[in-house]
Amino acid sequence: MALSLLGKAGPASAARESGYAAHRAGVDRLLASYRAIPAHANVRLAKKTSNLFRARAKNTAPGLDVSGLTKVISVDPVAQTADVAGMTTYEELVAATLPYGLAPLVVPQLKTITLGGAVTGLGIESTSFRNGLPHESVLEMDVLTGSGEILTVTPDGEYADLFRGFPNSYGTLGYTVRLKIQLERVQPYVALRHVRFHDLRELEATLARIVEEKTYDGEHVDYLDGVVFTADESYLTLGRQTDEAGPVSDYTGMDIYYRSIQHDGAEPKRDRLTIHDYLWRWDTDWFWCSRAFGTQNPKIRRLWPKRYRRSSFYWKIIALDHKYNLGDKLAARKGQPPQERVVQDIEVPVERTADFVEWFLREIPIEPLWLCPLRLRETKATGTTGRVWPLYPLEPNRTYVNVGFWSAVPKVPGQPEGAANRAIERTVTEFDGHKSLYSDAFYDKDEFAALYGGDTYSELKKRYDPDQRLLDLYSKAVQRK
Repeated sequence: MALSLLGKAGPASAARESGYAAHRAGVDRLLASYRAIPAHANVRLAKKTSNLFRARAKNTAPGLDVSGLTKVISVDPVAQTADVAGMTTYEELVAATLPYGLAPLVVPQLKTITLGGAVTGLGIESTSFRNGLPHESVLEMDVLTGSGEILTVTPDGEYADLFRGFPNSYGTLGYTVRLKIQLERVQPYVALRHVRFHDLRELEATLARIVEEKTYDGEHVDYLDGVVFTADESYLTLGRQTDEAGPVSDYTGMDIYYRSIQHDGAEPKRDRLTIHDYLWRWDTDWFWCSRAFGTQNPKIRRLWPKRYRRSSFYWKIIALDHKYNLGDKLAARKGQPPQERVVQDIEVPVERTADFVEWFLREIPIEPLWLCPLRLRETKATGTTGRVWPLYPLEPNRTYVNVGFWSAVPKVPGQPEGAANRAIERTVTEFDGHKSLYSDAFYDKDEFAALYGGDTYSELKKRYDPDQRLLDLYSKAVQRK
């Protein structure tokens, strides 16, 4: 067992010492729970909640006790780093860093996404065009492997292959116990410009130019994402950090953030948020998905308790629907066909963005769509991409655009299971893209291997989970009867 920090107290403050002591106790409980799992059973997390949209494997054996791995261990405001337990939510992480004027380099959109989950399962947000994906800010991590060892994994150490192969492994190579991550300075406010487009190809060209130049119309751009409502109504939202005091909007009450983006003017619509509210602007309404529960109806919204206007509560409702098939039962009573869930995030090269969105709007009756550009992170020293990640192989120095869509479509009689999702998979592959694996997938084994690591993954699996205590990635990620 190799633990770089778990056994060291050092000259830390009392709070820091307390944080590490609590973390060590949590690690002890984790290891005890691992030893309690029968040798024939798969190792899994004992988690009641999840941000995954695919079925979890059934397992009657006890799971790993991660109850002591849910806190920020320490923040170093001078070095601009944080030591964080693997099951810590971004809500907890942001709450610990913002008082220092710091934030993670990428903060995924929903509060209950965990840092470990975003690293092993990928995450993205509006800083990804300049900061890449969450795993690219990791300096080192302690990983519990399938064989029950906790290894300290770094970019250049003995386990550098696991460091590179961990992103997009979804817990099939191990679970993060602790991560040390880089942070960045942030200002108290974010000034927003919502720029409207009537043509998707003009949006595509503007987005590509902003990613390269980091400016638009003479103003710096720190944050960049977009929304497509229809083929002739789409927007890019440009955020600029600022310390200038002034009025700010609040989208945690009656006002709805994504509706505030829309306007008819030729000039950008301007808005301001606190940095805290900007980071969580999508969470109150789970982007726009809260409309499925009626909470965007003003009469219902007034009565819906504010503490329940958050993604984690909506997810509980969705989980009940998955368990009891409530949606299809209600639809059947109304004489409507059953629904196919289409909840996906995909990435295509920026030059194929308009092609994909036009295809999607023609073929899949879902709107709005979220757009978020990303590039592998560049190192400041060389101005070039430092690393590649074999289980999600994006090309260095190339811009991609994440397209997110989260809803359902009517099932067509006679079509195979997952017909819409299969069509999306084929189109994304044709456009030289990938899709995230947090939801339903229908690839065959050979195609999956070609897209997600292939022989590299197999070698990592042999080294770090030789007894197959953890599910393999294909079994975990792909929807099968």
